[in-house]
Amino acid sequence: MLQQLVALIVILFFIFRLVFLKKNKKIAAGEFIFWLVFWFLAAVSVLFLKSLDRLVAGLGFSASAINILVYIAVVVLFYFNFRLRLKVEKMDKDITKLTRALALDEKK
Repeated sequence: MLQQLVALIVILFFIFRLVFLKKNKKIAAGEFIFWLVFWFLAAVSVLFLKSLDRLVAGLGFSASAINILVYIAVVVLFYFNFRLRLKVEKMDKDITKLTRALALDEKK
């Protein structure tokens, strides 16, 4: 129970921080909605952890729901890391092309 309360307090902190960033126009509307839904789902998961345990057990998993959620979170983080790496690689190529074009332009 104490862990759930601490988790909910941390989630509320992140939601308030998210609203603050949106008010100050530091994040876009789409990003705000994505993270708001993410934190809302995290709060629901924390609140209904026992029900999730029964659901996970009913699906045949031997681990608890929190373990399954952590596994899913790690997979999602690896996916986001992969996507971010691809974007950085594309940006690196674009910067190289731009630098070459500027160097050739200055030479003329």
